Amino acid sequence: MVTATSGTSVIDKINNSRASLATNEQSFLKLLTTQLKNQDPLSPTDTNQMTSQITQMTGVEQQLVTNDLLAALVGMNTGSGLSEAVGMMDKLVTAETTTSTLKDKEATFVYNQAGAATKTTIEITNAAGKVVRTITPEDMKSGDHTYKWDGKDDSGVQLSDGGVYTAKVTASGADGKTIKTTSAGRIQGVVTAVDNSTGQTMLTINGTQVALDSVIGVTNPPAPVTPPTANNNTNTNTAAAA
Repeated sequence: MVTATSGTSVIDKINNSRASLATNEQSFLKLLTTQLKNQDPLSPTDTNQMTSQITQMTGVEQQLVTNDLLAALVGMNTGSGLSEAVGMMDKLVTAETTTSTLKDKEATFVYNQAGAATKTTIEITNAAGKVVRTITPEDMKSGDHTYKWDGKDDSGVQLSDGGVYTAKVTASGADGKTIKTTSAGRIQGVVTAVDNSTGQTMLTINGTQVALDSVIGVTNPPAPVTPPTANNNTNTNTAAAA
């Protein structure tokens, strides 16, 4: 995704180039005028050289116009991302993040292992960086993996929902060498806000901001369950008595 920061950088470069071109163009015209005033009538300035220099100036101006159009496309790209994010408001969204929030006594982490390992360890740390659970998964094959944590620490205590956790995965092969791994978490919830103030479109899910390009699933939230009314209960009891 192209961010507004990169777009601003592009526009600044264009403006700097335009200012530099204007300065050079004024200097060129002054030199050209001075040269024409003081040229030797018997050996006038070569018009082919003047034409070539003017053509180069025109080419630079055309390139700046092209850059303006590219900058406009950057802006359109950012706006499109914001519009896409607004369309996710009140939707149930699943996104991959560097952390995972414990919800309903469960947090999901995904990781990739570059090769088959003889030892793999998953360390789950809380927001303060303390390791609360250490796991040795059974599946140590190479490739993508998904691990669902039950929210219990190493002593078996069930941790409260709402906590934000990070998984660190380490793996090694039969030769003892470290195998490269990358890990992330998953967060799921209803989108309650959209923000683009930093130049990157962010969604707020369960009070946590995640990037738009980290979204991996969007669906309608489940319909709320309507509790039975007192009248319905009365009618049911009456029918049962009859």
